[in-house]
Amino acid sequence: MAIREIVQHTDPFIRKKSRDVKFIDDNIIELLDDMKETVLAANGSGLAAVQVGVLKRIFVININGAYLEFINPQIIKQSGEQHQVEGCLSVKMPYGYVKRPMHVTVKALDRSGNEFTFSGTDYTAIALCHEYDHLDGIIYTDKCERFLKDGE
Repeated sequence: MAIREIVQHTDPFIRKKSRDVKFIDDNIIELLDDMKETVLAANGSGLAAVQVGVLKRIFVININGAYLEFINPQIIKQSGEQHQVEGCLSVKMPYGYVKRPMHVTVKALDRSGNEFTFSGTDYTAIALCHEYDHLDGIIYTDKCERFLKDGE
């Protein structure tokens, strides 16, 4: 496993749309392991493959110390609304308020190629949507309703 460099928002690469994973091979498994190590080292909550320079539809999120892996995720259900502060490992500053669904259900593949669904509410729903957006070249600042000011 290795800690990978995180692509910053100023790099046009971060805006590229990721492609579906066709085969889960040793390279994909290594990428998943590296992404988990990278997000842990950066003290983050989640990371999409594009953030480490790989245009694959993959992301990982950390929920209470448990790492969840999503390959070729699709948001299949969302409801409710919340306005919370978000940040991003690819955007050093500022933080800002973003409108997201309160409940989200995602269908994806795990590292063994098995399909699963996962539902999250509150913070987990935010993390799922935030990382999912990265796969389409969207950064939370694109959806930010209001940026926080220093000391806020």
